[in-house]
Amino acid sequence: MFRLTFFFAIAFGVSVLSAAPPTYNKDIAPILYSQCALCHRPGEVAPFSLLTYLDAAKRAPLIATVTKARIMPPWKAEPGFGAFQHERRLTAEQISLIDDWTKAGAPEGNPKDKPAVPTFADGWQGGEPSLVVKAGNGFSVPAEGPDRFQCFVLPLNLEQDSYIQTAEFRPGNRSVVHHGVIYVDETGAARRRAANSPDGSYPCFGGPGVAATGLLAGWAPGTIATAGDPQLAVPVKKGTDLVLQIHYHPSGKAETDISSVGITFSSAPPAHGRTALIMVNTNIDIAPGDAAYVSKSSLTLPRDVELSAIFPHAHWLCKDMKVDAHLPNGDIAHLIRIKDWDFNWQGSYKYEKPLALPKGTRIDMEYTFDNSDKNIRNPSKPPARVQFGEQTTDEMAVAFFTVILPTPADVAPFQRDMRLALIDSMLASGDMTALQRLPGMNGRGGQILRMFDKNGDGKLDDAERGALMDFIRSMMR
Repeated sequence: MFRLTFFFAIAFGVSVLSAAPPTYNKDIAPILYSQCALCHRPGEVAPFSLLTYLDAAKRAPLIATVTKARIMPPWKAEPGFGAFQHERRLTAEQISLIDDWTKAGAPEGNPKDKPAVPTFADGWQGGEPSLVVKAGNGFSVPAEGPDRFQCFVLPLNLEQDSYIQTAEFRPGNRSVVHHGVIYVDETGAARRRAANSPDGSYPCFGGPGVAATGLLAGWAPGTIATAGDPQLAVPVKKGTDLVLQIHYHPSGKAETDISSVGITFSSAPPAHGRTALIMVNTNIDIAPGDAAYVSKSSLTLPRDVELSAIFPHAHWLCKDMKVDAHLPNGDIAHLIRIKDWDFNWQGSYKYEKPLALPKGTRIDMEYTFDNSDKNIRNPSKPPARVQFGEQTTDEMAVAFFTVILPTPADVAPFQRDMRLALIDSMLASGDMTALQRLPGMNGRGGQILRMFDKNGDGKLDDAERGALMDFIRSMMR
């Protein structure tokens, strides 16, 4: 048989020699440098660097295992459900190269084949900021216990109205900072709430706990900050504060954190408006053992918008996320799909180009949760009933969107319309706590509900909800 194979190989010019195995310098380094080095380098969030041959070779079996399982690099968005910038998804060919390299003993190869080691911005990714504000004076995170959500008030001390082009979050202690979100507060409400604290902060969850003007930026491990676009700068008034919400996760030992935010200002007013849109379903109640609990939420856009980014969020039990836009003409735009949600690897996904969604578009959000003992990420052993709440052992179903509007003047009316749409969506789902989100309610939500619950069943039918929404609209004019 060997002679026959050899004869045909010679006759048809086919080599019987095995192909040379992949090498680090020629095949593996380009993959690691482009897809892994952003986090796997000195001073970053990853536990080890992958910038040298020795760094990679001694971990070759681990790298092959986690890439084959698509655990690394951490990119959860499914292909075909939105096109995003800076995708960290490896191709099947790249995964095969890493596996073959490992099986061959991780050869280094010819030094001449090695690409240049990537360089990264030293310090701020988006460029040197105009202003740096620090969060507190050293926030203490205990070794054990529940996650902490802390809001830090960051006074900008502006002497005149200004335009924020970039707000870049820089975690101080990456071992305990899970993620951060930056809000704008033009009312001074957050400053008043933190007035009696020694470091200008207060506990918070889900948001800043005050009627913030908007969501400015967010950060999670792997986030790439850019210089920003002056045409999309955010106008802020004199006296405005930023509110930085940080999610802290205990690391097993007592830690201290001083994170910071770098602000870059634009010298001219923006051409377009930029704001945030939030979808949330707080009506979550997952029975123990339920392996396929579905949470749905919908809202309809009151005007034409462009979506530039999406940030989906849930906790440990979520396993599947789907957000779609149903356009008035019947088309469906897939905004994101995540089939293996992992709380440890959440973040913002920025579209390759903004998605134009016309007035009347309905956005549907559908999250599926697994509260069974077969879910290895379930924090409760045995499974316990889980409802909406602030701890990671509770659950959430949230999606944040970055929205671009035709002009800055469109932002305020859009925010008003979307607050109304969010309240109506929550009431339609049976969540009566939506009334507490209204400014000036002061605990009168139950009283208002009783006014419009004409049949006294503790719920709102379509007619009752419609009457209540008309009343709320009159309050918010």
